[in-house]
Amino acid sequence: QVQLVESGGGLVQPGGSLRLSCAASGRIFSIYTMAWYHQAPGKQRELVASITRGGSTNYVDSVKGRFTISRDNVKNTVYLQMNSLKPEDTAVYYCNAEIYSGWGSPSGYWGQGTQVTVSS
Repeated sequence: QVQLVESGGGLVQPGGSLRLSCAASGRIFSIYTMAWYHQAPGKQRELVASITRGGSTNYVDSVKGRFTISRDNVKNTVYLQMNSLKPEDTAVYYCNAEIYSGWGSPSGYWGQGTQVTVSS
């Protein structure tokens, strides 16, 4: 089976920074697109940023210029560097990865989520 394990969340003051990590493990032949989503209380989960295996990135408008997504294809890990954090960034952050395990078609996997709270 495949697991995604996130780390790096926490409490930070407005204007501060956090770096989230998400490591994939298990039966992995190849990882395609990796992404970060967030879900605030009472709201739907929404895409924050994504990155293809080749390194092409995409961001939601609200985080452009503040967040940077990156990945290490050797370590099967995706990162989200979050700078200039705002209270409205407060949410549970989930990583998602499209993974091929060597048979059938690639499947999407989710991490367990990590809380990010931006507050003074």
